[in-house]
Amino acid sequence: MSETPDTLENFTYDELKEGDSATFSRTLTEDELVLFAAVSGDVNPVHLDSEFAAESMFKERIAHGMWSGSLISAALATVMPGPGTIYLEQSLSFKRPVKLDDTLTVRLTVLKKEPKNRVVFDCDVRNQRDEKVVSGEAKVIAPTSKVSLKKPRMPNIIIEH
Repeated sequence: MSETPDTLENFTYDELKEGDSATFSRTLTEDELVLFAAVSGDVNPVHLDSEFAAESMFKERIAHGMWSGSLISAALATVMPGPGTIYLEQSLSFKRPVKLDDTLTVRLTVLKKEPKNRVVFDCDVRNQRDEKVVSGEAKVIAPTSKVSLKKPRMPNIIIEH
């Protein structure tokens, strides 16, 4: 589950300052890995098949790289800048594999503010051992109006194999 609060509040372009940072954490569960494969269509056996993965360079199943990338999107959308943010660009560099039960923490840091409400963020993603797993930069259009919303209730999903 995400660690976003029950209320989602944003930071407006005017409120953001270079050096500001925020974090977002999530743990990769078996269900999340399978759901990500189902939703994305990426059924590479290194993610889903233990025997296949054991013969790979990783020796075990690993997360989809874009699962880690999606956490950056979630952090931008729910934490900083938050609701009303428009995602424009993202660069990603995958540094090491993410494994089942790893807890990743995304740290977003404002690198620079640009005209037309654009903000560039450094994106640093680390596991529970403080090992960097993903790095990159994101550019967004930050909201110009303050928003405070109740976090939407997500449906329960049952995975049947």
